[in-house]
Amino acid sequence: MIEILEPARLHRARDTGALVADILRTLRSRSTVGTNLLDVDRWAEAMIAEAGALSCYVDYAPPFGRGPFGHHVCTAVNDAVLHGRPHDYTLADGDLLTLDLAVSRGGVAADAAVSFVVGGTRPPESVAMISATERALAAGIAAAGPGARVGDVSHAIGTVLGAAGYAVNTEYGGHGIGSTMHQDPHVPNTGRPGRGYALRPGLLLALEPWVMADTAELVTDADGWTLRSATGCRTAHSEHTIAITDDGAEILTAPR
Repeated sequence: MIEILEPARLHRARDTGALVADILRTLRSRSTVGTNLLDVDRWAEAMIAEAGALSCYVDYAPPFGRGPFGHHVCTAVNDAVLHGRPHDYTLADGDLLTLDLAVSRGGVAADAAVSFVVGGTRPPESVAMISATERALAAGIAAAGPGARVGDVSHAIGTVLGAAGYAVNTEYGGHGIGSTMHQDPHVPNTGRPGRGYALRPGLLLALEPWVMADTAELVTDADGWTLRSATGCRTAHSEHTIAITDDGAEILTAPR
């Protein structure tokens, strides 16, 4: 299903996007050396409930998972990149942590992710990889607008990632979003310009470039959810929810 939001619901989408940005900013500031991932999940749960919102993850049970996700935020560390299930792990100096959060409020969902290095040790290769996903996200957003096609957005993202030297996995990528977290169209992180669905005002997209340092192959943890690099290399992931407007694209989950 491809959902087009009318102006009144777009206002709700802005509200949900601001909430996701606020929660992610708080979780990032509190995720320091010595923090347990289960505490990060509890903090997310409390903030979502306090805002009168709902987590899109707790009952999330797609075909590729193993039962409901059962947590409120994805926490992926180092070689984990997607669907990182919170567990009893204490963050160490130099860990590369990705927080991925999707929340619904007022009948509209928003989804965003941020990768960052914990503590004072900042491995250059981790910093470079995070930067590449952030630049690819900015390029994808710049390519989005009324009349542009999904392939234009995918091509913009993939061009940045490829130029930075990373292989691109197309199993998982961006997606439509609206009354539910995952909708059509699928937005791969590389593609051919001029192809695919033509973007229209009122369409919401969650764009999410992610890479692994030296591979494009994923493996799944025993938890049935957490996706890791097949080689054990580090990974990074950046994501925003955007709204296609009459004159371009509006970032809904940018920190205020």
